[in-house]
Parts: sequence; structure tokens; C-alpha cells
Amino acid sequence: MKKYLLAVGLLALFLSCDEISESNSNQVISSADELNKAISSAEPGDNIILKNGVWKDVKIKFRGKGTKDKPITLKAETPGKVSIEGQSYLKFGGEYLVVDGLHFKNGFSPSNAVVDFKISHKDTLDEIANNCKFTNSVIEDFNKPKRDKSDLWVQFWGRHNELSNCYIAGKTNRGPTVRVSIAGVESINNYHQIVNNHFGPRPVKGGPSGETIQLGDSYTSMSPSHTYVANNLFEECNGEVEVISSKTNFNVFKNNVFYKSEGSLVTRHGNYVTIDGNYFIGDGVNENYGGIRIINTGHWVVNNYFYGLKGKSFRSPLAVMNGIPKSPLNRYNQVTDVVVAYNTYVNCSSPWQFGVGTNIAQADVLPPSEIRSARAIRTTVANNIIYNEKGLENIVVENDKADGVMFKNNIVDNKGVKFKDFNGGIVEAPLDPKILTDNIYIPTGIPNDFEAYNGFDFNTIETDLFGVSRKDSKSIGAVIGKDVSDPNILDKSKYGTTWFSNEIEAKEPVTHSVTKTEELQVKINEAENGDIIALAEGIYNVNNSLVINKTLTIQSEGKAEVVFSGASNTPLFSLQPKGKLTVNFLNLKGNNTNYAFASLKENMSNHFGLTVLNSTIKDFNYVLKAYKESFAERVTFENTSISNCENGIELSEETNDKGDYNTEYLTINNCNFNNVKANVIDYYRGGYDESTIGGNLLVTNSTFTNCGVKEKNKRLLNHNGIVNVNITKNTFKNNPVQFVSILWGAKNNVESENSLTNSGKIKTEENLVMKLMY
Repeated sequence: MKKYLLAVGLLALFLSCDEISESNSNQVISSADELNKAISSAEPGDNIILKNGVWKDVKIKFRGKGTKDKPITLKAETPGKVSIEGQSYLKFGGEYLVVDGLHFKNGFSPSNAVVDFKISHKDTLDEIANNCKFTNSVIEDFNKPKRDKSDLWVQFWGRHNELSNCYIAGKTNRGPTVRVSIAGVESINNYHQIVNNHFGPRPVKGGPSGETIQLGDSYTSMSPSHTYVANNLFEECNGEVEVISSKTNFNVFKNNVFYKSEGSLVTRHGNYVTIDGNYFIGDGVNENYGGIRIINTGHWVVNNYFYGLKGKSFRSPLAVMNGIPKSPLNRYNQVTDVVVAYNTYVNCSSPWQFGVGTNIAQADVLPPSEIRSARAIRTTVANNIIYNEKGLENIVVENDKADGVMFKNNIVDNKGVKFKDFNGGIVEAPLDPKILTDNIYIPTGIPNDFEAYNGFDFNTIETDLFGVSRKDSKSIGAVIGKDVSDPNILDKSKYGTTWFSNEIEAKEPVTHSVTKTEELQVKINEAENGDIIALAEGIYNVNNSLVINKTLTIQSEGKAEVVFSGASNTPLFSLQPKGKLTVNFLNLKGNNTNYAFASLKENMSNHFGLTVLNSTIKDFNYVLKAYKESFAERVTFENTSISNCENGIELSEETNDKGDYNTEYLTINNCNFNNVKANVIDYYRGGYDESTIGGNLLVTNSTFTNCGVKEKNKRLLNHNGIVNVNITKNTFKNNPVQFVSILWGAKNNVESENSLTNSGKIKTEENLVMKLMY
């Protein structure tokens, strides 16, 4: 009897515990304290549900041990209805943990990462994540206030972790968006997966360290990673020249779409990378859209499709770099034992470039350890197709000799334009493009007797771009045959979350009329992005800065004058984060101590922009003052007169010499500068490395008279370190300077058709001495 009662009691206790466990398996949490308690007591199979709403300043340390069949899940009550804001982060530590449905916005991480697969650096197993997943979530504009303050939005550690079906966009501060860190034996051979995500626009950063994905770093670059990056959409990922920087061994990039992204997929360090079945889509105009850049050993580049890429050098459709003999880990290793096969190039300029980055001509100003003279060797380029609607003189651009490259059985339709065929390795043939979409053409019409080259291990290339078997096929190019349908690669519903879209419905701008001064800031505040503030004829006396934190146009019919009497060193227009201003047909007047336009002195967490058209600007201390850690993608002055100002356009605060600068494009067109005493145009980039390709200055059709009297260095136009400079068709009269400009001949600095009278001279130095960044 006692045994029976004991059995009944144990059964009741078991059922009771089971009921408690079942009741706790779906806990709805409404506070940070409740969340911490739920995490500490979670068991395999539990669901911790965050109640819908705004969760501000939450620091989530998600520790736990689930199982493969019963993970512990932390998720939104309704995906997308839980906003993580303020100073917040998420850290994983343990095994088989899943986070689902969160939206990080309106804040920043006070830590080194927004989502981190490690809680701390303690040497304990529950502090690092394995088999954990961050999925179906969004990180949007979650930037640190200071641009130079580096962080990561997703940082991998451990093994077998996953970032999937997320939308991530808008990073403006220093640091890659996603990094796989492999320092430590617990993080090598990690087999992480980055799959099915939508990486939305990352704006130009204005300097290095703006990658969307970075796998490892220079000092762990010889370690095996095996990270798998697949089925992602990279849309306008423009942060820097490298969209993806692969710096470890054995990574795989498969079936990704790079759409209008101003950079490339780069095997920056590390070896044995597979790049298979990816799309690189440009617009046939923008020369910044890149393809694949190759460094190091043993890579396979197969089944990829390139369309409308006009990039050159570092941003070529295929750029194979020269290396440094006996290169240190953080420099450039020689390219060896690479296969480039079964790819298709349609309407691409300079589709193949070899010897990219060679700098032998700069030996006078660079140390011997920096000279990139090691050409690619033991490299095979075979079975590729190139189709051009307009023929190219150079199918292969040899920046240095491509004598270590074997070309085999490649076909080009070059419209009869002659080219170097590399001992018959590139054959001319007329092709007929089958058009699937505006940007996917499948060249057909390969001669029947033409057979693919059967290179070593080519049998391992088992399928084509569309997944069709290559078995028994002798076809070349990325796609077998012509009976194919539109793959809908730009259908955004295939990537990212189930609940978020970055599509914005276009709207007509609303015009807000202003007739008196006190209405100005009121109307600016009421306006929405893209709206117009229209000033009636008259004089507007403004005492305090007008705050611009959205995209606006402020204009008149040319008879409105804005007179600013604000305090010294304050701007008429305060260009704040996301403040992109167009001024049209305005007359602006200062008191000789204040500014016309300026960024914030600090906390410029997002970009500004400025376009000044058909206006006059006079009697200011500065026309434009861009402070350190501020950045504008574009600053433009056109058809504008600037006179009697102490200083002109200053974009020269990034003096830490780390390769940063204050704007990507500075354009001065058809302007008149008169009696601007200093900093007439001052645009600076300090710090040089081999991938320094940014900063763009155009000064054209403009007149400079009696300017530069207070320029300490006796230069009228200062653009130290800016790579792309064009000074053309200008008139310089009576400017008391030694030099109008000193150009950097080794880079893309040019001048033409300028008239100089009593204004010094324009000088070109082929190899300027620059401070190295590393």
C-alpha cells in the first residue's frame, strides 16, 4: 500500500512539475526585471515573449542551454511590434538560443556591438555562443552619435551561429556592419551562416572601415573559418570600396545579389574562398559599382553573372591584384592558384583587370615593403563569356603583365573590335542575348564545335548559376542553354524578414509658403522629407539658427534676402543628422562673425547634405563649416556668388589621418568667389593606403578674384590627399598666393583650360609624400 501511495505521489508531483513547466514555456514579459528572471530560469523548449511596445535602454544578456530539438527562444509578441531603442544591446551566451522578431531603432549600443554572440571575454562556456540564431529581425539606423566611435551591428564568435532573414541598413559610423571574429580556438572552424538577409543601403562612410561584412581580420587571416554567406541581397551597400572583406580561409559566397553597391566582394586576406553563383548588377553608368577583387591563394570564382559594371581598377568586374613579395599579414599577398571559370559578363567595361594596385612608379615615396610587384601566377581564366553591345579595345587590362595567367576557351562578342587574345585563349564569336529582365541577358549562339576547357578539378563545378546540372554539358558561361526563365533576383520578399519592407511610396512635395521671419522655423518643423519652403519677396531678419534635420528645399524667386544676426560662430542653417538642404534663389547675408552653413560640432550620427543654387552669399565668417566626424555625401555650389567672407568652404577637420574625409563629392560649378580671405576651398583627406580611392573635387567654370590673402600655406585651393580632382575652365585673377593648386599626379588629379593672372601657378607633383595609415 505504501509503495502504491508513493507511486501515486510521485506521479502527481511529476504531473504538477510538468504543468508548471508547460505554463512557463510561453512567458509574456513586460519589464527588464521579468526578462532577466525568465532568462535565468529558462529550460529547453521555453519561449520568452517580449510584450509589444518600446523597450528602451535594455541590455539583454541571453544565457541559456537549449537543445537542437528544443531551443530556448526569445521573441516578439508580434514580430516587428517590439522596438529596442535607446542604449540597448543583445548578447548571446550558451547553446541553441534563438532571437526572433525584434526591431532595433532610435538608439545605439553602448557596447562594442548591437548583437554579439559572446557575453563577455571570460573563459567560460556560457559566455560564448554556439548554435545560436538571430533571425527575422531589423537593425536600422542604430548608429553611435560619433562617427569615429567604432562598433559592429552583428559580431560573431563561437561556432555554428546564424544571422538569417534580417533587414540591416543605415550604418554610418566606423566599423563593419557584420564581423565574424575568430580570435581563439573556440571560434575557428566556425561554420557560421549568414543567409537570406536583406542588407539595405549603407551610405558612403567617407573613409575606410565601412564594410558591410568582414570575415576575420588581418591578424587571424591564416585561420580556417568556413563561414557560409548565401542568398542575401546587398542593396546600395556603399560604405567603402569593400562590400564584403573576406580575411579568413575556406569561406563560401553563394547565390548572393549585389545590386547597385559601390564596392566589391574582396578576398582581402585568407585563402581558398569559393565565390559561386552570385549576381553583380550595375546601371551601366556609375563607375563605383564593383564586382570581385582577388588577393591571395586558391580561390574559385565560378558561375557568377556581371551586368552593367563600369568600374575600373579596384572596382573592376574582376580585379586581380599585384601583391607585395613576402608580404606581412596586414598587406597584400600574391595571387596564386586561382580559377576563374564559367562566368558571364554583359556590358561591362574592362571586365578583367590584372596587376591592379601596382605601384612600382611610386618607389620614390613609399618604403620597399610597400611596393606591389608580385604578379598573379598559376591562375586559370577559362570557359567565360563576355558580351558587349559596344566593343572594347581591352578585354584584359594589364596594369602589370598577366604573364602568370592562362586563358583557355573564353568567348567574347566584341562587335568586331580587335583585342589581345592571349594565344587564342579568348575567341571572338557573334552571340545573341536572350533578355530575361532589364539586367539579366543570357548570351546564346556559342558555336556548336566549341567545347569547354576541362581543367583540373573542373568536374567539381557541378551546376550552373541557376542550379542546372553541368554533367555531360560542354557549354560555357554562367548559364547552360537558353531555355531559362526570370530568376526574380530583385524580388525583395525573398530576403529579410516576413514583416518589414524598405519600399517607400513616392509622394509629391508639399510647398509651404513663408511671408515673415517668424514663420520660417515653424514651417521647417511642419514640413516632411522632400518638401519645399517658398519665401515670398522681402527681407527676413533671422536671429537664431534654422535647424535642418530632414530633406528640404528652401527657395524664392530670387528676391528674398535672409539676413543673419546670430551670435559669432553660429550658423544661419544648422545642418544636423539627416539634414539635407537645397537652397535656391536666395540672398544670404551675415555679420562677418557668423556662418552661413555648418554641421553640428559633435554627435553627427548621420549624414548631412548641401546644395546651393543660383544664390548670393556674403559677409560671413565661414560659408560652410563641417566639423570633425560630420559627413556629407554631396556638397554642391552652382551658379552662386560668394563675396567678402573671412573663410569659404571648409571640409578639413578629419586630421587624425586615418583616411577619413568630410564629403565624398564637392562640386563647384559656375561660381564667383570674390574677396574670400582663407579656406577658399579646403578639402582634406589624411592617411594613405593602397585602396585610397575616395574624395572627389570638381571645380569648373568659376572665377576667383582677390581671394586667399590670409592663406597661411599660400595655396588657393587646398585638397591634400583627395584622390579625384578636376580643376577645369576656371579664371583666377589677382589672388595673392604662390599656388592655385598642387595636384597629385599619381592619382586622378588633373587640370585644364584654366586662366591665371597674378595668382601663382598650378603645380603637379607625381608622387606626393603621404602619411601611411597603418
